[in-house]
Amino acid sequence: MADLTWEEIFRSITNNHDFTTMRQTLNERYRTGEVYPPEEEVYTAFELTPFNGIKAVVLGQDPYHGKGQSHGLAFSVNEGIKIPPSLRNIYKELESDLGIVRTSGNLSDWAREGVLLLNTVLTVDAGDANSHRGLGWEKFTDDIIRTISKEHEHVVFILWGNPAQKKIKLIDTDKHKIITSVHPSPLSSYRGFFGSKPFSQTNDYLESVGRGAIDWSEQNE
Repeated sequence: MADLTWEEIFRSITNNHDFTTMRQTLNERYRTGEVYPPEEEVYTAFELTPFNGIKAVVLGQDPYHGKGQSHGLAFSVNEGIKIPPSLRNIYKELESDLGIVRTSGNLSDWAREGVLLLNTVLTVDAGDANSHRGLGWEKFTDDIIRTISKEHEHVVFILWGNPAQKKIKLIDTDKHKIITSVHPSPLSSYRGFFGSKPFSQTNDYLESVGRGAIDWSEQNE
């Protein structure tokens, strides 16, 4: 595995694509409107999970668009915020799968364990889901996924729902593990998310390749 930092990877990606228009649009939206997560938390996933420490990637879509929810980690919410329905279902499956009960919606501890909680779009206008789709984030995060696939070995990609599963084409399935199911949203969770055992599957694979299991339990800071 190459000894890379996110800074080097970001530099390489921005050399390949022109993000000037996206930057200008984002600067304007942050200046004149309400955008989530706060500007200083857009890259939290990369700050908490160093490139060389990635064991698993959980792919989301765009950030939560309610006030105070999003802090730069897919599916995660800030401390003290009500747990959203999809995350509540993720926790139900975690308890069923590994007997682990979590009460906080903040997944920073997972990120520190090596779980990259990556949304495919990293920003959103307040109260307006998918409002930043097509700005350019998809190119950026596709390149992130490609780079992880190319430069890493034995990473588990957890892809819930059709949009996430469309990214399989970016991943070398010969050297990485793919776990798929329907999305944990209440609209689809009973069609195959419950009972899919993604957490034990992930740990079984990581241990089988000598990378060590992830501790999915709640860790107080």
